[in-house]
Amino acid sequence: MSRKTSAHGEIVITGARVHNLQDVSLRVPKGVITVFTGVSGSGKSSIVFDTIAVESQRQLNETFPFFVRNRLPKYEKPEADLIEDLSPAIVVDQKPLGGGSRSTVGTITDIASLIRLLFSRAGSPSAGMSTAYSFNDPTGACPTCQGLGYTIQPDLERFFDQEQSLDSGALRFPLFNVGGVQWSLFTRSGTLNTGKQLKKYTKAEWHILLHGRGPKTPAGGAAKSVDDEGILDRFHRLYLNRDLSTLSQRTREAVEEFTTEGECPTCHGARLNAAALKTKINGHSIADHMAMEVTDLIDVLGKVDHPLGTPLAQAAVHALERIEQIGLGYLHLGRETGTLSGGEAQRLKIVRNLGSSLTGMTYIFDEPSTGLHPRDVHRVNDLLTQLRDQGNTLLIVEHDRDVITRADHIIDMGPGAGTHGGQVIFEGTAAQLRRAKTPTGRHLDAAVPLKTDVRTSTGKLKITKAHLHNLKNVSVEIPTRVLTAVTGVAGSGKSTLISNVLRAQHPEAVFIDQQGIGSSSRSTPVTWVGVMDAIRIVFAQAGGAKPGLFSFNSTGACPACGGKGTITADMAFADPVTTTCETCQGTRYNDQALAHTLHGRTIVDVLAMTAQQAVDFFTAPAEKKIRSPLETLIEVGLGYLTLGQPVSTLSGGELQRLKLAGQLGRTSTIYVLDEPTTGLHMADIEILQRLLDRLVDDGNTVIVIEHNLDLIKRADWIIDMGPEGGRHGGQLVFTGTPNQLLHHPTSHTAQALRNDLAPSLRN
Repeated sequence: MSRKTSAHGEIVITGARVHNLQDVSLRVPKGVITVFTGVSGSGKSSIVFDTIAVESQRQLNETFPFFVRNRLPKYEKPEADLIEDLSPAIVVDQKPLGGGSRSTVGTITDIASLIRLLFSRAGSPSAGMSTAYSFNDPTGACPTCQGLGYTIQPDLERFFDQEQSLDSGALRFPLFNVGGVQWSLFTRSGTLNTGKQLKKYTKAEWHILLHGRGPKTPAGGAAKSVDDEGILDRFHRLYLNRDLSTLSQRTREAVEEFTTEGECPTCHGARLNAAALKTKINGHSIADHMAMEVTDLIDVLGKVDHPLGTPLAQAAVHALERIEQIGLGYLHLGRETGTLSGGEAQRLKIVRNLGSSLTGMTYIFDEPSTGLHPRDVHRVNDLLTQLRDQGNTLLIVEHDRDVITRADHIIDMGPGAGTHGGQVIFEGTAAQLRRAKTPTGRHLDAAVPLKTDVRTSTGKLKITKAHLHNLKNVSVEIPTRVLTAVTGVAGSGKSTLISNVLRAQHPEAVFIDQQGIGSSSRSTPVTWVGVMDAIRIVFAQAGGAKPGLFSFNSTGACPACGGKGTITADMAFADPVTTTCETCQGTRYNDQALAHTLHGRTIVDVLAMTAQQAVDFFTAPAEKKIRSPLETLIEVGLGYLTLGQPVSTLSGGELQRLKLAGQLGRTSTIYVLDEPTTGLHMADIEILQRLLDRLVDDGNTVIVIEHNLDLIKRADWIIDMGPEGGRHGGQLVFTGTPNQLLHHPTSHTAQALRNDLAPSLRN
């Protein structure tokens, strides 16, 4: 991938001061791959995403008419003296693929649209236009499940106590309790013996109980009839045939406790109506196409021979081949995007841009190697090279050694994180970086040794014949009170085995997954670790005030900015302008709150402290409940964060560690972490490793689902899944120590370890 800068020009940045950037001036070469490295929180994302990407998108939006611009996202001009020679930017970030249960691999890649059009043109018998084959359109959706593929049904075993009668409490659902309004409606019609045990009901009586008899004139001869509605019909009408989010939390929780989700009895999970499912091409329905793995679907579509259908099939094949090329051939188009791992979602985002013939663009990637097994990183590198060779500029924020060393140009940020970072400490090639004294340079070729002195287990967590998703009756024993790494290529069944099966069997375990933490401008590190209330209380006790006075979300808020510290002016068609609040000078608090102090410091002074400084400040015995959670921030390597820093300004690696810090105080003996190294620099992984070792040494069982070889090599036990992904995976490939895995003949993880430990292959 070696390629020098040439006549493509440079992106010029002068005096960038976004977040922690310290007047950064840069010339980023265009037409090449530039990787930005540095420890988590060093300023990589601030320069790439919050400066270059934002300014590119802001200036691009200015080219549109005001009417269009008012409907586009608004970007505020980044704080910098000069940003010039930009090209239009396409950002591929790590935000989860949204869309809910109606978003699938097929819809997110637009391949589903091609398949629908193919069936409308070449299918027989035809169901109509392409919308007739869409589960997101009323003309194609299954009428029973409305295109979801599943239905929510009452759990009858939970619903009824057959040892009881209706009078004595046979209806367990709390909103149908004895004496309640709904119970009265069931029992007053006189159609059933309400004093009879349900287990003695005949089939006819059960049918009446569940589904009723229809309209009936009630006793007493009243002229108005009532609907003699069965219990299930009423339950569906009141609760299931409506949006559950509109119900009160109490009602929603009660409904969820007495229902179960199952395959739609009409479409059997296909999501479509009978007319759409009846259409076939070469003997396969559209549901068959959506259920096939990408690799198999390529073969099936390649056999389409139809004057109108063949061009559509070939277009779909080209798109599917790009998915296969990036190592996702085991996916199927019907797979919901919410079930994808972070690495799978990241690669699908890359695929969406590969079909473009645009040149002269700037592609910006946030850790494209995330979630990838070391075997597959080269696939991403090859795709990035293709984009560059089409005449584009690539800016990549990355920690993976393989991606860094394949770059044309490297910009290393640091030297530390937060206020200790925000500077450019190196620019050059990978060979030059290896000779540099930066944290990245020192770690680039530093081979972590394989652990040989492993801990001894004290027990086992057993999983027997697990067959969820692609698992093939997997039985495995996970040792307790040791560090276990669960490895394998993407789609091999790691997350299914641990995050689904083990989680269901051990709900008491602390699971730290890849989901976001809902970061907002009002969420801070101290609110996340749960000590802000305690801080407000000690301030209130010291000053004889109410705790709410020391909250910028309550009575302590500045009246001018509402506790935000800034005021954003709506400029109609123009870009928004955010300024520091003149009333509170950005402190967020009113004068009354600032009149109180604790140990001579105001609440603003305390929130401006780093976690390390705050630990030294809260030294009184009564303040231990504040000090202990703050110590966890230091332990995960976030001691430099200020207590009041908005969580929305943190990097991905910082957010990952903040989630971990928020769970460390929990009383648990089992910790499960899903790819905890995501977003972490090689130096930060060392801190994480020490923390995991401390948890194990304290008597906990720690299980990590991981691809990072440095962490895998330091585990006590390894469970390797595979051998491949999808239907070619779901098997137990290996269990044992890292040293034993090293000699396994077929494991992809074993081969990656051998490559990593071979000095000749690390340069």
